[in-house]
Amino acid sequence: MRMRMQARGSSTFFLLALTSLFAGPTQGQVPAPRRLRFKELGSGMLSVSWKEPKGEFDSYRLIYSSGGREREVQVTKDEAKAVIADYDHNKEYNFRVIALSGVQQSKPLLGSYKASRSEVSDSSSQTHREKQNSEPEQDNEISQDVFVCKTPAIADIVILVDGSWSIGRINFRLVRMFLESLVNAFSVSSDHTRIGLAQYSGDPRIEWHLNTHATKDAVINAVKNLPYKGGNTLTGLALMYILENSFKPESGSRTGVPKIGVLITDGKSQDDVQSPARSLREAGIELFAIGVKNADENELKAIASPPEDTHVYNVADFSVMSSIVEGLTRTVCGRVEQLYKDIRGESGPATAPAAPRDLVTSEVTARSFRVSWTHAPGTVEKYRVVYYASRAQPDEVVVNGDENSVVLQYLNSLTEYEVAVFAVYSNSASEALRGKETTLALPMVNNLELYDITHSSMRVRWGVAEGASGYMILYAPLTEADVADEKEVKVADTVTEIELEGLTPATEYTVTVYAMYGDEASDPRTGQETTLPLTPARNLRITDVSHSSAKLTWEAASRKVNGYRIMYVKTDGVQTNEVEVGRVTTLLLSNLTSLTEYTVAIFAIYDEGQADSVTDSFTTRAVPAPQSLKSSDVSTDRFRVSWQHAASDVALYKLSWTSVGGGETKESVISGNSNSYVITGLMPQTEYEVSLTAIYKDEAESETLEISQTTAARTTTVTTTTTTTTTAVVRLGVRGLQLSDFTTFSMGVSWEPLRSNVRQYRVSYITARGDRAEQVMMVPGNQNAVVLQPLLSDTEYRVSVTAVYADGDGPSVTRTARTLPLSAPKNLRVSEEWYNRFRITWDTPPSPTMGYRIVYQPVSAPGRALETFVGDDVNTMLILNLLSGTEYSVKVIATYTTGSSEALTGRAKTLYLGVTNLNTYQVRMNSMCAQWQPHRHANQYRVVIESLLNGQKQEVRVDGSESRHCFNDLSPDTQYKITVYAQLQDTEGPAVTTIQKTFPVPTLPPTRPPTTTPLPTIPVAKEVCRAAKADLVFLVDGSWSIGDDNFVKIIRFLHSTTGALDEIGPRGTQVAIAQFSDDARTEFKLNSYDNKESLLDAIQRISYKGGNTKTGRAMQHVKDAIFTVAGGSRRGVPKVLVVLTDGRSQDDVNKISREIQMEGYIVFAIGFADADYGELVSIASKPSERHVFFVDDLDAFKKIEEKLITFVCEAATATCPSVPMSGSTLPGFRMMEMFGLVEHLYSNLEGISMEPGTFNSFNSYRLASDALLALPTRFIHPEGLPSDYTITMLFRLLPETPQEPFALWEILNSRNEPLVGVILDNSGKTLTFFNNDYRGDFQTVTFEGPEIKKLFYGSFHKLHIAVSKTLAQVMVDCNLAGEKPINAAGNITIDGLEVLGRMVRSRGDKDNSAPFQLQSFDIVCSTSWARRDKCCDLPSLRKENGGICSLRLQYKPLPDKSVNSSYRVTWPVTTPS
Repeated sequence: MRMRMQARGSSTFFLLALTSLFAGPTQGQVPAPRRLRFKELGSGMLSVSWKEPKGEFDSYRLIYSSGGREREVQVTKDEAKAVIADYDHNKEYNFRVIALSGVQQSKPLLGSYKASRSEVSDSSSQTHREKQNSEPEQDNEISQDVFVCKTPAIADIVILVDGSWSIGRINFRLVRMFLESLVNAFSVSSDHTRIGLAQYSGDPRIEWHLNTHATKDAVINAVKNLPYKGGNTLTGLALMYILENSFKPESGSRTGVPKIGVLITDGKSQDDVQSPARSLREAGIELFAIGVKNADENELKAIASPPEDTHVYNVADFSVMSSIVEGLTRTVCGRVEQLYKDIRGESGPATAPAAPRDLVTSEVTARSFRVSWTHAPGTVEKYRVVYYASRAQPDEVVVNGDENSVVLQYLNSLTEYEVAVFAVYSNSASEALRGKETTLALPMVNNLELYDITHSSMRVRWGVAEGASGYMILYAPLTEADVADEKEVKVADTVTEIELEGLTPATEYTVTVYAMYGDEASDPRTGQETTLPLTPARNLRITDVSHSSAKLTWEAASRKVNGYRIMYVKTDGVQTNEVEVGRVTTLLLSNLTSLTEYTVAIFAIYDEGQADSVTDSFTTRAVPAPQSLKSSDVSTDRFRVSWQHAASDVALYKLSWTSVGGGETKESVISGNSNSYVITGLMPQTEYEVSLTAIYKDEAESETLEISQTTAARTTTVTTTTTTTTTAVVRLGVRGLQLSDFTTFSMGVSWEPLRSNVRQYRVSYITARGDRAEQVMMVPGNQNAVVLQPLLSDTEYRVSVTAVYADGDGPSVTRTARTLPLSAPKNLRVSEEWYNRFRITWDTPPSPTMGYRIVYQPVSAPGRALETFVGDDVNTMLILNLLSGTEYSVKVIATYTTGSSEALTGRAKTLYLGVTNLNTYQVRMNSMCAQWQPHRHANQYRVVIESLLNGQKQEVRVDGSESRHCFNDLSPDTQYKITVYAQLQDTEGPAVTTIQKTFPVPTLPPTRPPTTTPLPTIPVAKEVCRAAKADLVFLVDGSWSIGDDNFVKIIRFLHSTTGALDEIGPRGTQVAIAQFSDDARTEFKLNSYDNKESLLDAIQRISYKGGNTKTGRAMQHVKDAIFTVAGGSRRGVPKVLVVLTDGRSQDDVNKISREIQMEGYIVFAIGFADADYGELVSIASKPSERHVFFVDDLDAFKKIEEKLITFVCEAATATCPSVPMSGSTLPGFRMMEMFGLVEHLYSNLEGISMEPGTFNSFNSYRLASDALLALPTRFIHPEGLPSDYTITMLFRLLPETPQEPFALWEILNSRNEPLVGVILDNSGKTLTFFNNDYRGDFQTVTFEGPEIKKLFYGSFHKLHIAVSKTLAQVMVDCNLAGEKPINAAGNITIDGLEVLGRMVRSRGDKDNSAPFQLQSFDIVCSTSWARRDKCCDLPSLRKENGGICSLRLQYKPLPDKSVNSSYRVTWPVTTPS
């Protein structure tokens, strides 16, 4: 709404201003700036300032124009002002201030400024002039016109304000602001207009009378301090109350003065309003009715005086109440003037003010159109142009009376607007001139083009949409992907081309472009393109193939490639080898097996995944044989053979020799590092054949190389006798003999070389046990080392070395050593478990091995053992192609030249690729459904149903996101087996099976329910339910009489009702549902769901039960199975039960209903169709008019739904929950249950014992001196204390109760400082109540006297302390003991404790309590309870009253009896209704 305002300054400047009334943004918009101001700084300069918006924004844009020339200034967020340096005071300036947030912008704050010399006589201008004369530098503030009623007529106005809980404290502040604006419009004084106010909820009260305040300031101050009452909505009672109390001479009402009543309410009344409203109107009181939010418009019309269009106002929310202030005050002002004239007989025939004519619309665009009209006759001050779309809040523009045209801007496109033009005179307004116009569609983008497409990106280009504030681009893969896969990009209006990145390769995308106009979008323009696939590697070449290696070469895939994954496998094997490399294009594969075909695949790896592979195969060559085998150093009994190595990876050489003439073939295994060997022990002059074979690590043997060699002939020496003299030669033994280089089959022998006259060395070795023949090797004299092989593993050998001289042997030197054992691998580890594979890793043994055998076999499922072999350089293996969810035994065996080690054993288990919790539901005659707990990795499920009668099958595949499926076309009365297989890519999990039987063909077949259609959105919580905290159970009739269609309606009712709740879970309201027929079935418990979405989803899955109607048994089930600790029931939280039924129960409901109500449950009963109303009354709590609902059929549920939700949430409100008390349900707190002072809980408390109370049937609880019962305040009063309440306690002081003061009950803060409480002083015989008032000041009131002294005489007494905003009243045994004035209380903090019996002088950790006996303790959220209670639980008063207290027998089975023939009878005494 934009309005012009006239003002005059000290230099008689004429100010024209136009500003916006949109004080706050709507949801999703950028908040708008507020309060535009202008100030002339001197010649040629104008300061423009404004107030920053309420909300998040980035900066401002200031646009101003004069004489058709428009300029723009960017202003930072921290600045809220600008200076126009080229200001010309002879021109009129128009301004727009817009708040910016990214590409979004607010609605503009509009204004205009013009300075001229014309004089203005408007009274508001005079006010501005005086203000500016006294303060010449004061800013000129642009704000909306404030209507002031200038009529000399006077009136008595009484405002009646709804203060019920549904309004809430925050909205009540807005009500105060509305009242303040309303009061400001009138001239208030004792001899002019008087204003009184009453507030109501369950019971009305006068806040101030008509004669209480004599000035406007006093009334406004009272409005600002108006306290929030809280309670129900009894509007009819409140209307009668102001008739009887406000419009009276003693209250300030005057005769001969117009009387006006203004009602403000937010909901439908819980009582009759028509009769009280009629009485008010008949008494000459003119009524205006203002409804907010959930108000019933028909009820408002029934209350208000005619005509309805001027006396009834209804707005959608408290935040827009300000929009009706001017219209309401103008109407009230006009009616006061007219009534004043009527009373004095001055009024002539009433003539309605003339209206404008000839409404014309033109210049229609998508966001605006112009409205023109012909002037109304007479002196028109202004024209109000009101415009609104269907079901939207109206906006309005106000222009001067000399204008007859205005452009309506910032409209929604393609929307029909209704327009009404009113002529506004000095004290009245004309009828509306009405018309309609529809805005055009928003321009959309054109020429959408998708181009420059790669595997992960594409560019988008489009044509400009005229007037767009920006563009929104949505893009998503054109698959059945989740909605979350759709992505959004927003750009400014200057951008018409962007690049979309991070796309999935080889995927078709849909791209949609919207032109944005503020928060509104044009029709979309859409295109589709497919991204390119990832580029694979190309031209794979395999070269340099040997027996154990091959070289791979390929061409690079793309500049964006991150690396390559090379996988190679023996074509006939299962072991896959994998290597990842960077951006290289060549790789040497080594450690291959000879004469084996390998398949190679190369995958290019990108950020987006891996490309298709390029593959090829090759076969390794045969292992090479040694070369150049030759002999040398030939003697009569030996010769040396030598050769060139076959390859670098030879493990051993096998050398054998035999005489050509026949004889034993001898063999020696030589280390792969050696390339010569001396063959000894040969015969002279004998030809030998020698063969040599290379042995490789994979146990492959090369071709054999052979040579022949003949030993030398023995020389014959002729002996001649010659006498010579010789010197004796000393034959020495070897020195430094060492045994080393141990393996499982060999060891090395070395020693220090001796003199050159040693011909050779004899090396002999034998096992230490002597169980093998001694072996001898001859070593030439120039050699000092030899390798002994083959030896036995893990065997001790004795080795001797003897130097052989020409004339004999030297002494032998001996050493012993042991060969290495055939060690097994160690430390078997399992990792990378998956559904069809796992990896094993082991630590290698110290002994060199030939490789490892891996043997694995399923343990938990049948299957043969599988085996594979890996080389000695491998200590890990990924075992593939396994069964899911299966345990395997694994063995790793080290292979040596001389044998194999012991097996290293272990177990490993693949992950379970199977569903859980498979069950059936909605079983019908020809159909059934299966549901299961989904598997987190499954991408689809194979679901098979098979008839166990004839083997017929149905099979479907459902997506991995699904968790249920229904089969149709089944045979009746047939058993079916449903099997679900979870699938992950090419892997399928084990079968999970359930068996269910379809229903037989019934004699009278009831129709089975259709599938409940899920509601699309989560309902928003009702305002009245914001503070609700309760355990809420719905007990739903599922008998055959309901039927399928009606059961669907019940589900919708439950969905709608629970959707109105606020927080679901342990910190708010918990909900359970049970369905009953012959028996009851818990659909879910109180603690099953902790959020609204899952709760509503569970309600949608409830299936129809069918059967008879056993309501009593079902209520017993709720009490025994749901309202339990295991069921999620919480202590100290209201327990609410809602029973829905369509017929009379086929069992007894009275007994269980009484038990449930006695134990404090709040029960609502809803009946429909053939339900018995009397039975509903016995089931439900009292009063029945609040707890019993009856409708003709389920289609009428909507009529009661709002009221039921309100009553249920009021019963569960944390501030004042409804609790059963004295046979009825009242808002308050049952403090005994909160502190655990009840029969089934007290035994858990230390220092508490249970004793008889005022009657034997009543329990009381003795608090010992060490009891000190304390609970956190947030558990008892999470929202604090109400403004008005009554403390009710029935207690007895004991002989051991100390004389020192103690607090019967008090609330402490976190520092142990008292906030509110009741103190008894046994020595002074006084009672003190204390609290903190609304200013935070500590206040106490002390009571004494005969009635107070009764409390200290050792008998049971009942104490009521009624606390209001002005008074503290004490009653003892229902007799007034005193009352004293107090200030209204401030609310408490909830970070401390509530304590019973605490000694006043307790400090810190030394708190102790006074012993006393407590029978009952309640806090009722009303001050009237003290007067209504008759103290019938005191024996003395029951006798004195002679029957005023009635007895109602209650019975329940004794807990210690095994049969139900014994009962305990109790009779709570109650006041008759």
